[in-house]
Amino acid sequence: MSSSITEKSSESSLPVTLSAAVVTVSDSCARGERVDVSGPAVAELLKKLGFRVAATRIVQDDSMQIQNALVHLALEARFIVTTGGTGIAERDVTPDATEAICDRLINGVAEYMRLEGAKKTPFAALSRGVCGVRGKTLILNVPGSPAGAVESLQAVAGLIPHALNLLDGKTEH
Repeated sequence: MSSSITEKSSESSLPVTLSAAVVTVSDSCARGERVDVSGPAVAELLKKLGFRVAATRIVQDDSMQIQNALVHLALEARFIVTTGGTGIAERDVTPDATEAICDRLINGVAEYMRLEGAKKTPFAALSRGVCGVRGKTLILNVPGSPAGAVESLQAVAGLIPHALNLLDGKTEH
């Protein structure tokens, strides 16, 4: 796992910690009937990876609420991780809402998460989570279970710095 994710400021050579946001998508958490465990687990991992967690949100499994949260958070964070709503149940609309507000998708990231997840459970194949770009913000959907969310993010954590550099126009290899 990567130790710290930083970028160089254009004004100086000092590293700048990247900003992240976490959106928990859960009807029961949004209604206060259940305590959100996945969102805090994702936020903790992001901090360990060197991100400054600028915001956390809990929204219902509602496409417009998810889209609104993502659009607003993309203005203040370079990396947004959603947790929950990635399955095949009727209310699992997070991937669809994410696709609706993204400029383009990065299919390989989601495929890699499912590939790594399948090493632990065959149910990883049922995840519809996506990864996409809105402006210069990377958006990643992970499952709603705390273990699935953390393991999925860990699986692709090493790709995130390079993806963010590419979004900044740093395309030299």
